[in-house]
Amino acid sequence: MGNFFRENRRLLVFIILSNFLLNFGFQVWQTLFNNFAVEELGAGPGAVGLIQAVREVPGLLGFVLAFVALYISEIRVMSFSIILMGVGVLLSAQSHTVAFLLFSTFIMSVGFHFFYPSSSSVVLMVMQKEDTPRTLGNLGSLGSIASVAGTGVVYLFAASAGYRNLFMAVGVVVILGGLLLLPFGGRQQGIPTGRRVRLRRRYWLYYTLSFLLGSRRHIFTTFAVYLFVREYHVSIQTTALLFLVNSLINVVTLRVTGQLVGRLGERLAMTITFASLALVFLGYAYVRVLPVLFVLFVVDNIFFGFNVALPSYFQKIAVTREEITSNLSVEQAIQHIAAITVPLIGGTVWEAFGARAPFLFGVGIVLAGLILTQRLRILPEPAAASVA
Repeated sequence: MGNFFRENRRLLVFIILSNFLLNFGFQVWQTLFNNFAVEELGAGPGAVGLIQAVREVPGLLGFVLAFVALYISEIRVMSFSIILMGVGVLLSAQSHTVAFLLFSTFIMSVGFHFFYPSSSSVVLMVMQKEDTPRTLGNLGSLGSIASVAGTGVVYLFAASAGYRNLFMAVGVVVILGGLLLLPFGGRQQGIPTGRRVRLRRRYWLYYTLSFLLGSRRHIFTTFAVYLFVREYHVSIQTTALLFLVNSLINVVTLRVTGQLVGRLGERLAMTITFASLALVFLGYAYVRVLPVLFVLFVVDNIFFGFNVALPSYFQKIAVTREEITSNLSVEQAIQHIAAITVPLIGGTVWEAFGARAPFLFGVGIVLAGLILTQRLRILPEPAAASVA
């Protein structure tokens, strides 16, 4: 993952283990969630939309990380985040009502949403600009390997062990892993010690695209699998198999997309992504052949790999490295303004107008992103300031 990590193996080991644990735990939760909510609790589209909206509230509060990082290192935040996510997964096993599942989801989500901006901040602060897309792609590939493991666990044990026992076992594993990683937080090799909480007008396009990508992501995460379960009565084994296929493909494609972003540049990579996603969402809205929808699900997931273009773009326009953590946390908060409203709106319009409506809304979102992407430019470096 670059020359820096070859010289700082302790940091490399920490990043690998922490990303693996987080992706493993979250993949198990995500794979189980829809079937658990529908089959065990009888949750309807409105309830699922509400839970998914609440799941994104910690992302909305992600700006708090900007102030936490003034006192606690991003590395230590990552360890605590893994522990907290494990607690949320463990509590999901105790859910017998939609209200308690909502509560456990919120706990899990706090850990999940505080982890990623911390992890990305570490990478952006230590990597050279030309190496960043490839490094982020490699981390994404590592996360896919963890997702393969998590999906495989669900596929093999969900039927025999039951949803609740699986939630409990995985939650314990993640908690213990996070506790073992806590001692790593005492060092910050090569990471700047100072932090700034600073927003700038020059970052407006970065903030706006963050909002649109958040909207796009949560139409997919909230309603794609729910469409399969609700309209086509897809089993938990098929759901797990879909996530397994995605994860296996992503082991390769995330590395490739990271390299492509580095070669093509952020603007062209995001242009291709938004244009292709418009066709994918149209397919969700109008195609009624289940195998074709499965293909669209896989294609949709592949395009998440191009999201590394956005932090890569920010690294190139950032004024100082000390501002990276604060702005990545604000990016997450902006994404989750959309992420909270989209599941609520999508669940409501689904119930009012049918399954097609949320995906047509998604078409409008990605077309807006396509237009704004054409304005991506690398701004000149400010005088007397170092660019991250």
